[in-house]
This record gives sequence, C-alpha cells and structure tokens, in this order.
Amino acid sequence: MSERFNQAAQEWDKGDMRQNIAHAVFQTISSRIALLNTMSVMDFGAGTGLLSFKIAPMVKRVVGVDLSEKMLEQLASKNTPQVQVKPLYHDILSEPLEEQFHGIVSSMAIHHVPDTAELFKAFYAHLKRDGFIAIADLEAEDGTFHSHGNEGVYHFGFERDALRETIEKAGFANVRFHHAYTVDREDQNYPIFLVTAHKY
Repeated sequence: MSERFNQAAQEWDKGDMRQNIAHAVFQTISSRIALLNTMSVMDFGAGTGLLSFKIAPMVKRVVGVDLSEKMLEQLASKNTPQVQVKPLYHDILSEPLEEQFHGIVSSMAIHHVPDTAELFKAFYAHLKRDGFIAIADLEAEDGTFHSHGNEGVYHFGFERDALRETIEKAGFANVRFHHAYTVDREDQNYPIFLVTAHKY
C-alpha cells in the first residue's frame, strides 16, 4: 500500500478534492475542539500534511505520522521557519511511540488500516488524560469512492453506530459524530464525517 502512496505523492495535492476535504475537516475540528497553543497533536496518516499545516499554527507542535516516506518528503518540503510539522515515518500499531499527545487528528486515513479496534486502542494509549481524537473518514459507501481501485482499502467507509461502539470499547467517552463534507460526483455523493471523543 505504501508503494501506491509513494508513487502518488508528487501529484497528491493537485486538484481541488483533497484540498477541499482538508479545509472542511479543519473547519469542523476547530468548531468542535478548542485548539490551544500549549498542545502537542499527532496527525495520523498525515500524508503531505494538508491537515497538519492547518492545525500547526493553532497549537504548539504537530507530528505528522505516516507510512509513506515520499508523502512525508512532500510534507517536510512545506516546512517554513514560521510553521513546522515534524514528519515521522512510523507504525504506531506495531511500535508505540514513547510520547503522549493532547490530541490526535486524522483525515481520510483510517479506512486504510485493517484493524480499526486496535487502531483506536493505540490512539487511546497515545493520548494524555483529557486528550481528544478528531477523526474524519467516509460514511459507509459501496466501494466506488476510490476511482483507482481498492488496493490497500480495508473499509468502504464506516457505519456510525458500529464505529461508535469500537471507539467506546477502546476507552473513549463523549463520542460525537459531525458532518464535515460531501464529495459530489456526477453519479454519486460521498459524505465524510468527523468523529470526536475524549480520554478522561
């Protein structure tokens, strides 16, 4: 899977769709979560940093975690003296970081992770007490969203009730779903949710 993302990295930010999703996800996060300049935040599946660089000016530190080195190269190339995101090539599921964060954000990444239950347990372990998650992904769809095919896609979106149960079982409280964006195509629309929850 990382091979496909490595090949796509150079062109990833071109076109409006990914930019629009990142913008809408950021707007939805910032309307639901108080982002403070004391916070350290992990962007899981950060890719080229489309979401990371929107969050970075609001908080103390953002670490962009991804399994595609080429995507992280694109992310690193966007760093400036004023706004920086730390790129980190790492699999938090197989090897937890020795750091805990005030928050974990993610946009359109968790459908690429086979075991959602283990992922949310890992998120919980990587959060400080009172930490938050703000995770955006597709509502359940029929497998047609990815026009390039579904290699590396383990979930055709998510049913809200089933995902809520998974998140609560991982230990989170105050699970809330919000509509973030809809990708409109000629033949079909694909709604994207943002789910927020807290570790108390």
